[in-house]
Amino acid sequence: MKNFHLPLPDDTYKQLRTEAERARLPATLLAREAIDAWLRHQKRRARHEAIVAYASKVAGTKMDLDPDLESAAVEHLLGTAKKSK
Repeated sequence: MKNFHLPLPDDTYKQLRTEAERARLPATLLAREAIDAWLRHQKRRARHEAIVAYASKVAGTKMDLDPDLESAAVEHLLGTAKKSK
């Protein structure tokens, strides 16, 4: 574990302290969890953007999704949706 000094605006610091007291948890734990959640979100967003960029780049080429496979996937999803109702 590494230490990281993070100056916070007064309002943010007060909100963090208030929430920590309410939750009866250390403020450092809440801050760590918030940073971890943000980093996970950023990673998911970057992965999504990479997939969108790749799909846009290969759309309509030989690397595009196979039409038969796409149709089978749609049929499967529609069948699954009907069964789960």
